[in-house]
Formats: sequence, C-alpha cells, structure tokens
Amino acid sequence: MAVTTRVLGRSGIEVSALGMGCWAIGGPWAEGSQPLGWGAVDDEESVRAVRRALDLGVTLFDTADTYGAGHGERVLGRALSGRRDEAVIATKWGYTFDERARQATGEDSSPAYLRRAVVDSLRRLDTDRIDLYQLHLGDLPLPRVEALVGTCEDLVADGLVRAYGWSTDRADRAAGFAQVAPHATAIQHNLSVLRDAPAMLSTCDKYDLASVNRGPLGMGLLTGKYTAGSTLPRDDVRGMTPGWLEWFRGGRPAPEWLRRVTAVRGALTADGRTLVQGALGWIWARSGRAVPIPGCRTVAQVEENAAALRLGPLTPDHFAEVERQLAALRTAALRDADRPHWPLPPIPAARP
Repeated sequence: MAVTTRVLGRSGIEVSALGMGCWAIGGPWAEGSQPLGWGAVDDEESVRAVRRALDLGVTLFDTADTYGAGHGERVLGRALSGRRDEAVIATKWGYTFDERARQATGEDSSPAYLRRAVVDSLRRLDTDRIDLYQLHLGDLPLPRVEALVGTCEDLVADGLVRAYGWSTDRADRAAGFAQVAPHATAIQHNLSVLRDAPAMLSTCDKYDLASVNRGPLGMGLLTGKYTAGSTLPRDDVRGMTPGWLEWFRGGRPAPEWLRRVTAVRGALTADGRTLVQGALGWIWARSGRAVPIPGCRTVAQVEENAAALRLGPLTPDHFAEVERQLAALRTAALRDADRPHWPLPPIPAARP
C-alpha cells in the first residue's frame, strides 16, 4: 500500500512521507581535527539529487545551518531555485561555526543568536521563509528551551518561520516543550529498525507532533553495503568516530549493529524490497506520524529511497517477523557484550 504524504503535526503543513536529509551535501567541515561531514562531495550532483527528489514526489528537505558551516544551506537554496514553492524546507540553529574556515566553534542558545541565525539561514537558502525551524541542541535543559519560545513565536508572527521544532532524543523534554510552545509542530529524533523510540513516538501522538526521523538507515548500515571489513575514510565523520556516534567505532561498522542488520535483512526484503526500502517501510508501519529523512548525496540514492513511497509500509506479517527477530536479539543482548548498547544505551549528544 503506497504512502505518499503526511501532515507535519499541528501545523497542518502537508509533506511527503519521505524527506531528504541534507547533512552529507554540506561537504567537509570539522571541529578542530574531528571531521563532521561525510567527506568530499560534488555540489553539482547534490543539486541534481535535490531536483530529482522533487521530481519523484519528495517535498521535505532537512538541513542545518552548521552542515558544511553554511555550505549545505547554500547548496540546497541553489537546488531549489525556481522550485521553492514545491518544497518544504526544514533547517536548524544552535551550533556556531566559522563559515570561512569551515570549523564548528561551539553553541549559542540565546534569543539574540536565534534572531541572527534565522536571518543568516534565510540568506543562505535564498528564501523568504523557513517552513520548519528546529533547535539543534538536543541536550539543552528545558528552562533554556522555554526561554526561546517567545522569540520563535515572534518569528512565526513576522512570517519568517511557519512552524518550529526541536531535534532531541529526550521524550520528557520534548513533552515539556510541546506544552509551552504554541507553534511547535515536530520533534526530530533517532528512529530506525535498529533503534526504536517508543517513548518519543508516544509523546508525538499525545501532543500532535510530527516525528521527523534522523538515522533511519543507521548512517548507512541499513544500505547493506558495509561489512565487518569495511573502513571509512578519515575525512568522513564515521571514519574518525566521535563519542556521540554509535553505529561505527574506529572507522569500522560496530559489530553488534551489523549482527542486527543481518538478523532483520530477510524480513525487511521478503516482499522484494531492497534493504533500504524495507527499513523505510518498517518506520511507516511503526507510526503514522513518522517522516524518515535518509541522507542522500547522489541521484541513485534518491531514486532508491523514493521508490519506497510506492511500496509503502511493511505488511503486518512482515512487520511482526521483524519484531520477532528483534525480540530474540534483545534477549540475547542481556547475556553478551552487547548489553551496554541494547536496548537502552546512553542517549548520545544529538550533534546530527
């Protein structure tokens, strides 16, 4: 059963059920010597990928001002030139950066910085409004988030922002935010067949928020192209693994996650889907609010992902089989070295 559109929470904004994550198209940037991008990228191919996504019915494009230290927003703005009204643009603020040096420099959660950041993003994106503006600081204490709500409401009243949200994996804080923020409409959080998020999905249901899903393909693990012997290049964030990145360690796929991919591959691909399409189908079957935003930087990736829209959610039987396989892994994880990672590992700082 095809799934093509979903409503973005309280806002009423209709989006494609599949978005395009634009972290990778930002290209290289770093925090000191730690790379934060996905290596070198071809901007022309990125532009083609965005436009191909539009052609195939993908309307939600998620980026952040810090991706590529501003470069990602510039590339997305160029790609949407002449087609802005076909797209729903989501971007984020909160991390600071030096655009010329392509360096991350820290974070700023002040209302004054928020006002400057939105103007800068509008300029780089070459647009007069941001459809979904998201706080990028996932671990910010709730009182400091609440202090930003008034400014966010002003931006909505001024027409610069249509709705806003928060990128966080903390369901209790998301619930508190939803109760005090009238135009809050989405929470961006980790969700994949490898990492469920029942508390966050429940929060989204309770407060009529969209569930925008980062990491729906486990940063590439659910593409099926990585093995235990794979090594990522050192200019890739996965190649020099920071502490908040769980899927890879020391530039290699984490073996406990590879085992889980192997375990669910058969059920995810049983009806002829690719592994990618099965992983996306699991998310749609899991929640009617979920909008996965897999990262793409090539036309071929966009085409494979967008084909999942025609296939829709996994059937109840296939979904149940995936859950059966995962239940067995959870039981085994209580007895082996995976225990620190499954089912409730520490919540990493949400840099993505």
